[in-house]
Amino acid sequence: MSDPGAELAVLHDRSARQFRAGTGEAAAVLQYRLTPGRITFLHTLVPEALRGRGIAQRLARAGLEHAKAEGLRVVPLCPFVRAYVERHPEYRALVES
Repeated sequence: MSDPGAELAVLHDRSARQFRAGTGEAAAVLQYRLTPGRITFLHTLVPEALRGRGIAQRLARAGLEHAKAEGLRVVPLCPFVRAYVERHPEYRALVES
């Protein structure tokens, strides 16, 4: 079975400091704050119409992969990102302790 959220690409909107899937009010977002050497994931928001499609997981993965590629330490203030890291040990080394 195909991923029902696959039609929504995850984009990195650097000016808005967020990863985004969808457009306008129907967009799911992972917001972050960037400081030297560190990315702090603040909040994941998925509108009701997009829930249950794995989009929040794709946003978290995109944000963490970005952190890894850029050599950034991760501060997962967002509970969803924190839980995602716990379920995916390959990202634990990125988390600032």
